[in-house]
Amino acid sequence: MRVVAVLLVCFSLFSFCRAQNESSNDTEEQSSYVEPAQPVEQDSQPAERDTYLIEECLSNKYTHKSCKKVFCHPWERCVEGKCLCKLPYQCPKNGTSVCSTTGKNFYTYCHLKSFECQRSEAKFLNKGKCMSTETFKISLVYNDSHLLQVKPVNNEDLFVCDSMWTMNEANVACRHLGFELGAEYYHTIYNITEPSHCFQITCRGLETSLAECYIEKKLRASNEGFVSLQCQKTLRECSAGEFHCANDKCISVTKTCDGINDCGDLSDELCCKECRNNSFHCRSNICIPNKNVCNKEVDCLTGEDEAQALCSGKPKHEENHSMDAERKLAKTFLPQINCGVVNHTLTRRKRIIGGQTARKGEFPWQVAIKDTGTEGATVYCGGVYIGGCWVLTAAHCVRATRVHQYRVWIGLLDTIQYDKETDTYRLKQLIIHEKYDAATYENDIALLELKGHGKGECSLKYSTPACVPWSEHMFKAGDKCKVSGWGLEKGYTKQYVLKWGNVNLFQNCSEMYPGRFFQKMACAGTYDGSIDSCKGDSGGPLVCFDAENVAYVWGVVSWGENCGEAGHPGVYTQVASYYDWISHHVSRSLISRYNI
Repeated sequence: MRVVAVLLVCFSLFSFCRAQNESSNDTEEQSSYVEPAQPVEQDSQPAERDTYLIEECLSNKYTHKSCKKVFCHPWERCVEGKCLCKLPYQCPKNGTSVCSTTGKNFYTYCHLKSFECQRSEAKFLNKGKCMSTETFKISLVYNDSHLLQVKPVNNEDLFVCDSMWTMNEANVACRHLGFELGAEYYHTIYNITEPSHCFQITCRGLETSLAECYIEKKLRASNEGFVSLQCQKTLRECSAGEFHCANDKCISVTKTCDGINDCGDLSDELCCKECRNNSFHCRSNICIPNKNVCNKEVDCLTGEDEAQALCSGKPKHEENHSMDAERKLAKTFLPQINCGVVNHTLTRRKRIIGGQTARKGEFPWQVAIKDTGTEGATVYCGGVYIGGCWVLTAAHCVRATRVHQYRVWIGLLDTIQYDKETDTYRLKQLIIHEKYDAATYENDIALLELKGHGKGECSLKYSTPACVPWSEHMFKAGDKCKVSGWGLEKGYTKQYVLKWGNVNLFQNCSEMYPGRFFQKMACAGTYDGSIDSCKGDSGGPLVCFDAENVAYVWGVVSWGENCGEAGHPGVYTQVASYYDWISHHVSRSLISRYNI
């Protein structure tokens, strides 16, 4: 049996009431309040699916737990592409104490949600300590009308206003009642004349309790109706005009890509070419509600929803979700990684053939690798500093047997001219990817751990780390990025100064390099071949910048064909594909700007 109901919610100046899934013996006749339940929108034709949705993305079944597409909550951590529960002690201790539905007090909202992440019965009840008089009680009234009634303790019964109500709120309400699949649909009922007040509720859509949402008692407008809700109890086969959610729910295809979490697991918003209803389209093909734009919280992977250029002069959306402030506060106390930021604005100068000469501090993550066992000990490969004592480079640049002969130069611009602001480091260890294939250049990536001077740790005062990307969706074809190094110039002439150039990311180079371009490789260049990486640039960084000009090492120079030739872009190891491998050796807390 499916549940069709009119939703009422309690409100108390002192607290929220305790959530319970229990039936009531109250059989008061209220069936006149309910109209026949029909979906709000009619199903569309299947052809419309292609207008907004990306089919090849849908096969991955991304959800709100997929940290390749979304940010994890402060009480979660990103492990192998999934948001997993943290232990409560891993939460920041700063915040307001809260009470759970089990009657237990927790230091902060983050601590409670971490506990709930592992034991679902411990949901949020209210801020502050637990008091015997503070409850948030919901009961189901199974009479002929299937009314859903929420009765406050020592307070009046009130319905929920239809204004501001979306499937975000409907899904939370049904999860609160124990229907894990959320809502099937909801209605607005207008033929109820009383009461004169109602509750306005707004949720983000991923809460597990209505108590976490913003609830405000308001005077009912003359044309305002009440919410009737139908929760999803059982699954059914999806029809031709419906979208199949990752959790197997079926929704109208017209409800995809509108910024609203209709599926309940967000799978309808994570593979979108464009967005409906003026919702905001992130570059990673995610749709978010307009109210999430310029609200001082990054929702898009590369931060364009909070970019200064977009938000400058625009009013900030007010904080109105009861526990949003606590969740945001928890984020501010998570470890902050200082990576990818330079102290000056990178100016765009006129491009010259083969690249431009780098200025001091312009690429503070660039390192040079020398082999003291070779004649002249010239720079033969590059690398990128990623934090702590760690440098990322190409596997083909290094040999395990020569670890004691390698030297890493930090802050180097000119390989001939002496510069006092240059440091040299020996290696403590060398880690070559265990699946590196020298024949195909697959998994062409390696980590160098620098040996600190004396007994101390590395103190790279002339360097700033580049950020390590955790998702392959952060940047895409057409994005302009920067490649740098001391490699050969066009015509294979030697150069002694660090140079850089702007290159475009390409979609796929399989056609240009048939049988040689594999997964976890990226390619970039210019269409005329005027800017390219070449011999000697290997291991160096291909760096892309987010909306706030923060630098991420998107690729490591790997291989190519005929330097600077049209139709033969450079091929790079795609660093985001190796995020888990890097963090396993380096420690996630050192490199993760987000999703720690």
